[in-house]
Amino acid sequence: MPINSRNEWLSRAGPALGFGILLTFGSSFGQTYFLSLFAGELRSELGLSHGFLGWIYTAATLCSAFALVWLGKLADRYSITALAIAVLVGLAACAVLMAGVTSWVLLALLLFGLRLGGQGMLGHLALTAIPRWFRKERGRALGIAMLGFPAGEALLPIIVALLLTLMTWREIWLCLGVNLVVILVPLLAWFGREAERRVANGPQLSGRAASGTRELSWTRQQVLRDRRFFALLPGLLAPPFIMTGVLFHQVHLVEIKGWALTEFGACYLLYAGTATAVSLGCGSFVDRYRSSALLPVYLVPLGFGLALLAGTSSIFAGAVFMMLMGATAGGATIVLGALWAEMYGTDHLGAIRSVATVLMVLATAIAPGVMGWLLDHGVSLDWQLAVMAGYTLACALWFALLRPTISSQYPAAEMRS
Repeated sequence: MPINSRNEWLSRAGPALGFGILLTFGSSFGQTYFLSLFAGELRSELGLSHGFLGWIYTAATLCSAFALVWLGKLADRYSITALAIAVLVGLAACAVLMAGVTSWVLLALLLFGLRLGGQGMLGHLALTAIPRWFRKERGRALGIAMLGFPAGEALLPIIVALLLTLMTWREIWLCLGVNLVVILVPLLAWFGREAERRVANGPQLSGRAASGTRELSWTRQQVLRDRRFFALLPGLLAPPFIMTGVLFHQVHLVEIKGWALTEFGACYLLYAGTATAVSLGCGSFVDRYRSSALLPVYLVPLGFGLALLAGTSSIFAGAVFMMLMGATAGGATIVLGALWAEMYGTDHLGAIRSVATVLMVLATAIAPGVMGWLLDHGVSLDWQLAVMAGYTLACALWFALLRPTISSQYPAAEMRS
């Protein structure tokens, strides 16, 4: 794309992209890698074991997943900006209440709110809005809008580690809640309203088809009768399960490997840098070749990273693992952002994505509890990493076999027969 055309596109699409970045960054406060940074303090002050805290987290995440089935489809009916503001205010309220948590019951309720608002709704709204607003250059737009994910992953672990040397973990949560309302909500409101105004005023931003043509869109019921959807799930659910489980137990990981938490925290910069580079590169690739072309390859880096981490205790292995995991994460954001829109259209994307998101949230819900239970029963983390490495590489092979079927498009009417 010529420089002038690129600058014109960025200027026109800027509010929508900024809205997406803010949503993906804001989702960080309900993501596992952020919440797990306080796992040690929560276990200590509330008297919880690895396994019990893991199961609390699992229960809260499961409940948030079921709630998302109903809340997710609201993105097809109401203003995404208004929904995002409401979710962010709720997230801020949960953060303030976290500062005063004194029982595991209240902790479970707050984790439910943080998981539903952060990992669930904010990410869901971003991945619904951007594919809907952009069609012609959907991959490039997703690559930019998803930068909020690696930005949060790079900055927040280091910031929290430093803040823990200056204030208590409760004070950190209080400051977070205030800043979400004072800073993030006004920015999100402006970007979202401006983006929706530009989309409503013409086809330039969304890149919709010319007059007289219409993009085929499936309903959620039709998608749930499509065998391709279920054939994809074993591989698509692998990264959220594995990444959530490993990062939730990162404190235990650094203990058995003999690393300092700050050393491993610094590796998030490598993770974020790799995820950003891969995400941006994959965006243009998807615009040219479709997201199905990424399916056989995006899981491979994670598989090799897990095998490396299982086999050595060097901090160098931890750094390489974070880079390889970042490569898979960067590819996954583009694959998951574009795949459903390419296969099923955008008219019912919120409802369709809510089902896919729920299943991924369920995977993240199960991971901490399962891995914590295995740890409590003497199954080493290294052994678990090795098994997950083999499974991930097997899923990559499965995707290679599925690709011809995924690349073909079936008329929605066929699903009624």
